Amino acid sequence: MPINDTLNAFVDHGHIEVQTTKEGPLAGLTFALKDFFDLANVPTGAGSPEWLATHPVPTKSTPVVDRLLDAGVKLVGKTHTDELAWSLNGENAHYGTPINPAAPGRIPGGSSSGSAAATAGALVDFAIGSDTGGSVRLPASYCGVYGIRTTHGRVPLDGAVPLAPSYDTVGWFARTPELMAEVGKVLLDKARAPRRVKKVLIASDLFGAVDEKVRNLLQPSVDRIKALIGASEEVDVASGELNAWRNTFRVVQSEEAWAAQGEWIKATQPKLGPGVKERFAAAAVLDPAEIAAARAMRKTIVERVLSLLSADTVMVLPTAPGIAPLRNTPDATLDVFRARAIELLCVSGHAGTPQVSMPVAKFDDCPIGLSIMGARDCDEDILQLAVELGK
Repeated sequence: MPINDTLNAFVDHGHIEVQTTKEGPLAGLTFALKDFFDLANVPTGAGSPEWLATHPVPTKSTPVVDRLLDAGVKLVGKTHTDELAWSLNGENAHYGTPINPAAPGRIPGGSSSGSAAATAGALVDFAIGSDTGGSVRLPASYCGVYGIRTTHGRVPLDGAVPLAPSYDTVGWFARTPELMAEVGKVLLDKARAPRRVKKVLIASDLFGAVDEKVRNLLQPSVDRIKALIGASEEVDVASGELNAWRNTFRVVQSEEAWAAQGEWIKATQPKLGPGVKERFAAAAVLDPAEIAAARAMRKTIVERVLSLLSADTVMVLPTAPGIAPLRNTPDATLDVFRARAIELLCVSGHAGTPQVSMPVAKFDDCPIGLSIMGARDCDEDILQLAVELGK
């Protein structure tokens, strides 16, 4: 039976049910797919009417879909995304804003907005998103669900619209950590049994970048993690350079986004929405010297992050600087909040490390997420830690 979409979570051209088997480790469950991934015989819109109109209907599905269908899950539709996935708000100028079930007067976050809303509103058991600069982790925090950004390259991205390929990753949302881990067993390449985490790093400068009220609300969960793991240590991750880390992300992402979509934009002249339009315009005229400096800085950042993490060491950090902003917040205000969010979110993006956001607290009855970041290819370990914390 078709989904009764009371949240504007699903795209009109993606109301479809697909199930190839009723047997497998995820049999009996339903999922939704961000309209940034190809589904055979269904258009891919990428949040853009012009993209929808100028690209052929795919004949193959992304491997993510095939793996899930083979595991017995039913796909029940494709979900809204911010335009070309280049936003963290979930407010699409062409298709509207999915309702955030956990905070109906506030934005759901993006760009995996529809997938987060569909999961939080129990329209599906879980949903697939993509995460470049925080597009799974931030809406997970805003909507009060679990969400993971996987190790870069750990889950195939074939059949996904590119934004910034050296950052683009597959992620997913669920309402329980147990289901997050079960989905990981199906989607992660070379999935293995989780290993025990022996040490936790508390990212003191990242906690210092969020509001004091948020820090205080997250602290009980931080204390639980410390008690569960045993050994802990406070670390200064960015040594006062969070702003520079954010700017490095802006430049490298912008260069890659223009390389991926610039020719199509020049040929099509799409009517891009607010924010997305300005970001692509700025990307088109980036200074090569600025790009070179940003790429060099990124190497330094990667070395720093990877030096902190190991197979048995994780890092704990806030997912977002605060609760979801109100719908229709002025662009200038949202841009400030977005910049603060990226300072937190860019760390794992730069390093290609996995990060899971967990709904652990509320402020003004709105969800706030806490994140665990692991070393590369330690996705199973942080998912299992989320399960243990959820008990």
